[in-house]
This record gives sequence, structure tokens and C-alpha cells, in this order.
Amino acid sequence: MNMRFSGFEELLKYYAVKTPDAPAFYFASASGEREVCSFRQFYDAVHIRAEELKNSGKTCEGILADGSFECVREIFAANIAGLQVVMLDANVSVSLLEKLIPYTDMDLLWGDIEEKTRLEERMSPGVKDGKDRILFFTSGTTSASKAVTLTGHSLCQSAYNGGEKLPLEPSDTLLCMLPLGHVFGFVCGLLWGTSCGASVALGRGPRHYPDDCSFFRPTAVSLVPLLLGFMMKMNAFNPELKTVLIGAGDCKKELLAAAAAKGIRVSFGYGLTETSSGVAISVSGDPYAMEICPDDEITLAPDGEILIKAPTCVMQGYYKMKEATDAALKDGVFYSGDTGFFDNEGKLHITGRKKEMLVLPDGTKLFLPEYESAIAAVLKNPEIAADVKDGRPVLIVSGDGNKNAVLQAIRPLMDEQPRGRQISDVIFVKEPLPRTATGKIKRWELRQKAGL
Repeated sequence: MNMRFSGFEELLKYYAVKTPDAPAFYFASASGEREVCSFRQFYDAVHIRAEELKNSGKTCEGILADGSFECVREIFAANIAGLQVVMLDANVSVSLLEKLIPYTDMDLLWGDIEEKTRLEERMSPGVKDGKDRILFFTSGTTSASKAVTLTGHSLCQSAYNGGEKLPLEPSDTLLCMLPLGHVFGFVCGLLWGTSCGASVALGRGPRHYPDDCSFFRPTAVSLVPLLLGFMMKMNAFNPELKTVLIGAGDCKKELLAAAAAKGIRVSFGYGLTETSSGVAISVSGDPYAMEICPDDEITLAPDGEILIKAPTCVMQGYYKMKEATDAALKDGVFYSGDTGFFDNEGKLHITGRKKEMLVLPDGTKLFLPEYESAIAAVLKNPEIAADVKDGRPVLIVSGDGNKNAVLQAIRPLMDEQPRGRQISDVIFVKEPLPRTATGKIKRWELRQKAGL
């Protein structure tokens, strides 16, 4: 059953009245037992916390999204209380938070982190008119990221659109294994299930990836390609699982085929933070041939760039970044930076990225100009480029050198990055980096020279 809701309050109230005793969430207790919370219980818990937040005088809450039941309750409560919500990676560093607090106008922080008291003492005065605004970062909370202004309304519309193409029933259980601090994880790992009246099982974190399926017995799960590969290798899928939605990165056809061979319906989704997650989903046949979601209109620019018009789902803009917003969002059309084509049946295929970025198998994005510029400054060598090998970033350097010396030189810089973004190897090429007439690196040619 797929419903369209105007926001979180309407969504929760609908199921609290219609199916009050149905399980809304499964989660693990502190003792490791499987707990259940009904729709009515969750509605009441959210509103108790929302009243506390309303009375706190706070206006903008940063939430370290650890995926717990308490975290989910806090997200819904803060939104319903009228606070601006900033979705943060649960493992964000203190130094980065110090920068994000004034940027996003946080005056409240939820979650466990070192030096929390000191951070709270540095909180901003807050924000005016932040009601229903929810900020997600384009590639996790990194210095190259932009905060994207979405709303509870746009996220609910995105969940509805996905549910129209890939519906869940109230009898389904959706396993949420992805980080809620990223829009794909939030919409496709959580809101997709809740908006359909299905149960959502809140995963217990990376340590339990191999056994969460056997613990919760889901019928559906959303995964990034890297996690799909891990789950397949571990033979971790339970017999009841019938639907797997893959997104946030490229996925090998062989991996999708292997999952399908287990009798699992495998769908591939395409979307962006700026569009509140998915705009196209494959529902049958070729997993890379995607149907456009109901509220979305996709056209192609002359150079093949994917242009998206999605009035119900597209972002309000990049937070406090008018020039960047104007460059990406023109007359209600979002310029994705991705390229693709339509087949004879009108289905969308993704062919590449116009923007200079790498998408790692876990969905993390590396914005190459900023990333490479920082490394080049440390090495005092502009003839370097980043790429990916075996799912990890590698550095390509023109000329001869010592690998260990390079890794040692960039180590302080890498220590500031999440593990998935850290350089894992150095590859030397004898020739200068191949470049266009305007000086841009010919990345496909460089990959060949580097043996990638």
C-alpha cells in the first residue's frame, strides 16, 4: 500500500490511527533482544520528544545519525517540533563539527561524540524560519560537501515516488542497513518502508552485517554495491528476502545477476541528494534500464547531461550558497552533471559523469578538483591524479618516486579523511599526465596508462 503524505506528521498520524498495533520498527535492545515498537507507540514517543524540543527554545538540531531507534525518533520529533534538522554522519570528527556548527546554524546537538560539552558551548544563535528544513550533505560531511536543503515534504514525496515503482506491503519488513545521514539511506532504507505502512528493521551496524538478515528476517533491503558484494560473499541473505534495491554507485552486472539467481528481485535506482533521492528505478528486465518516477521529468542536454525537473522532490538549494544553487538549479530544472541516454522503450541508462568526481562502491563521492589540489599542495607536484582501484582511492603520480615516501608525506592529510576516502596505493607513470587543450586530465586515457 503506497500513500502520499505531505510530511512526517501526517505520515505518522495516518498509521497510528489506521494500524495502531502494527509493528512500525524492529530494533535490538541493549541486551541484544529483538524489540518491537508499534505505529501508535512510535507516534506517542515522537510527540513526547517533540514537545520537549518545542519547549527548549532551540531552532536547529544537528543529529549524529547512528541508525538507532532513539536516533529515528529524534529525527521525526525535531522535524515535527519545527526545528531545522542537520543530518550528520555518526562518525564525523570534532574538528569538522566545529566548522559545520556555524555554517548550518546548529544550536543543539544530538548523539555521542567526544568533547560534546565544548562543542555545545560554541553553538550558533540558531536560525529563523527553519521549519520543515532538513539538511543533507552531498557526499557525507566533508570539506568538499555542500549542505542540500530538503524538507520533510520533499522526502515524503520521494518515498511515494519510489513506492509507486517498487511498492511494499504492510506485511513487508524493510531492513535499514545504510547510514541515515545520507539521503539514499534515509529515504530508501527507512522512509520507503514507513510510508507504505511496512515494518522497518533498524540494523545493528557494520559488525552485524553478516547476521542482521537472519536476526530480523526482512523481505526487502536497500544496499550500496559494496555492501551487496559483501552480503553475497557471506551468503547472508535470508530465505524470506524477495526485494533488493541497489543505489548510490555503479554496480557490476555480474553481482546483480548473482543476486537475481537467488530468486531475489533486484532493482537499481538512480538519484541524487539534490532530488531527495531516487528519480528513476528499474522494475523488470535489464536492471540498468530504469523507469522514471511519477513526479519526475527527465530530459537530456545536447551533451547528454541528465536534466531533472521534479517540483515535489527537488532541493530548495544549497544552504547559504546562492551561486552554487543558481549554477545547478535553473528555472526549476536540476543539472545533474551525470550523462545518459534513453532506449527505444524510453528507459533511462546512465553512462557516466560530466562532473569530475569518483563514486566509490560504498556510495562515497570524491570531488576530484578539491581532493587532488590538496594532495598536490602537500607533495608540491601538480602532476598527480586520483582514481579508484579495488574500491579504494589510489594516487597516480607522473615520474619516478618512492611509494612509501609519498604515502608518508600525505598521511596527515589522509588522517583528516574518513577511511573510505584515504589513498590506499600509489601508482607511478613515466609520461606526463594526459591532458586536454584546456589542461583538464583525460581520465579514461590515464586509467589505461596506469593499468586500471
